[in-house]
Order: sequence, then C-alpha cells, then structure tokens
Amino acid sequence: MYKKILLAYDGSESGQKALLDCHDLAQWSHAELFLIAVSPSPAAATGFEVGFFDGALDEAQRKRYQEVLEEGLRRLRDAGHAVQGEVLVGDQVAEITEQARKLGADLIVVGHKHLDSWAARWWRGSSSPALIEHAPCSVLVVVT
Repeated sequence: MYKKILLAYDGSESGQKALLDCHDLAQWSHAELFLIAVSPSPAAATGFEVGFFDGALDEAQRKRYQEVLEEGLRRLRDAGHAVQGEVLVGDQVAEITEQARKLGADLIVVGHKHLDSWAARWWRGSSSPALIEHAPCSVLVVVT
C-alpha cells in the first residue's frame, strides 16, 4: 500500500477532513506522513510586483501559515504519528508536486470544497485538476 503520504494542509474545513483521512490511511498502511502548508508568493498574493510588496505583510502571512502547519502537526502527533512538516512559498501545484517528487511520496492528499455556483468556481478556481495533471503519484482529493 502507501509508504509515504504528503498532505497539503491549509486548516480549512476540507483540509481538516483531509487530515483525518490521512490519519486513517497512515494508521492502516503504516505510512510515513509529511505535512506542508503552501503560502502564495508575495507577488501572487498581492497582485503587485515584488518591489512594491510590503515585507510586514509577507511576515504576517508566513506566520499564519506556520501556525496552520503547527496545528496540523500537533493533531497528527497527538494521534500517535511521527510526522514532519514545512511551510513552502510559491505556486500551490508547483510546490506540492515538487515536494512529492523530493520526498518520493506515493500519495498526495488535498482537501477540496465544492463551489456552489459556476461564478464561484470561475472566480476562485481550483488547483485540484492541475494537481492531478502534474502529480508524480496518486492524488486523493477529499471533498466537503
């Protein structure tokens, strides 16, 4: 079965459901768990060129993602898992797929919230299809 599971965690409702599913999968298959939180790059987060980006905002965003990561790590460790984690900065799909390659993961787990209307889907988009297309291994999309 799975030996190395990579969870891309954002602390959202769907992310928390994915975390619970990872717990079950890792327990069942005795897999190693790796947790990442992917913060958008400064230019992507603000829409401005990097030269116009406020460093204080960057630090606040990084701190928020670190807190989310630590919460996920704590929950998995409290459940008895030896888990490692890291905050990455950049494009979600690129960072997740690169980390999966680097770790030799055989499963990527992500949460996904169904968007109710076509307008919401268009406006917010979804990284799940792109992740499935570019992933070096199987992808489990946990839907809420």
